[in-house]
Amino acid sequence: MTQLLETIEIETAPNPRASVIWLHGLGADGNDFAPIVPELGLGGLPGIRFIFPHAPMMPVTINNGYVMRAWYDVTPGDLEGRQRQADESGVRASQAAIGKLIARENQRGIAARDIVIAGFSQGGAIALQTGLRYPERLAGVMALSAYLPLADTLPAEAAAQNQDVPIFYAHGTYDPMIPLARATASRDRLVALGYPVQWHEYPMQHSVCPEELQAISAWLRATLHPARAASP
Repeated sequence: MTQLLETIEIETAPNPRASVIWLHGLGADGNDFAPIVPELGLGGLPGIRFIFPHAPMMPVTINNGYVMRAWYDVTPGDLEGRQRQADESGVRASQAAIGKLIARENQRGIAARDIVIAGFSQGGAIALQTGLRYPERLAGVMALSAYLPLADTLPAEAAAQNQDVPIFYAHGTYDPMIPLARATASRDRLVALGYPVQWHEYPMQHSVCPEELQAISAWLRATLHPARAASP
């Protein structure tokens, strides 16, 4: 992944002052979450650029080697936490690719401190992987229906600049893909390492619900524009 990932971009207002890089789940693409932007109700705030990258195409073990968009390979044991590590090389390659998108935002005038790394499922795993190791302070990290990959290496690799980065973490209590226990174990690991995790549970499966979108909107307001977080 030496080239910049292809992306879909949506700006909530001209001359954006913040960015959200939002990673899709396994087998989807950047179009998956683009329709959510209007539903977040972020009008009245300074502009935010939402960036939805397309993951590269690769064979995925859990889907019988079928080639699809994925941030890393997945085996059945990964989702239940039976494997010691995820596809480390794939995870780190995607981490590097997201790092390049952050650097491009810097070149376009958006400081790292004004960038949120977000993701759903596999994309949420990469958001955690990238955000907690990124060497410049970010605005926040958002992990939806996800788990913490390469957890064993995080204590040694964690960036001091993001030791207190705000983390929005949400999961469905009926998730059949990534069991709730897998997510709560990841949450507990993060809390034990001192990260400020804002945890949300919803009575849903492997998806996103309206109540969750409301919570995401409030968190983005507070995280990206704290002085205007109380604005209607």
